[in-house]
Amino acid sequence: MRLEKCWFCSSTIYPGHGIQFVRNDAKIFKFCRSKCHKNFKMKRNPRKVKWTKAYRRLHGKDMTKDSTFEFERKRNRPLRYDRINTEKVLQAIPKISKVKAKREANHITNRLKVGKTKRKIEARKELEQSISMVKAPSAFKEDATLTLPKQKVTVSYTQTETKPMEE
Repeated sequence: MRLEKCWFCSSTIYPGHGIQFVRNDAKIFKFCRSKCHKNFKMKRNPRKVKWTKAYRRLHGKDMTKDSTFEFERKRNRPLRYDRINTEKVLQAIPKISKVKAKREANHITNRLKVGKTKRKIEARKELEQSISMVKAPSAFKEDATLTLPKQKVTVSYTQTETKPMEE
């Protein structure tokens, strides 16, 4: 059973499913569903459409380089059947899938760490700027060590001046 990949979204296409488009230069495009086919006909770039694998890989959301992808690669050369080799491959498949899942989980946690540190920094700045909402102002008068240094907040927007009309 040969599993193909969708040209647009890179999902798997099972036998008997999908749409095949043949261009005038005999280039074959295979699509998993009509959504991908319509986007192709609208000349959309898969790297700019957020739900495609190409977009996710380009923007660092999915792993791009890993040795486990070597097993999923398409091979056009037929291999000579070897019973011992086939048994080893079948035994290795669960181990490979576990390794792949663990690496994907690590990739996701590393990707989310950046946002977590940014949120912590923003929360710390907000707390420093509005500490009076957390502590009562009377507590600041009693104990001067509670005050934090003020940070200047700059707001950049253009303000239009209105002049009275002359009659």
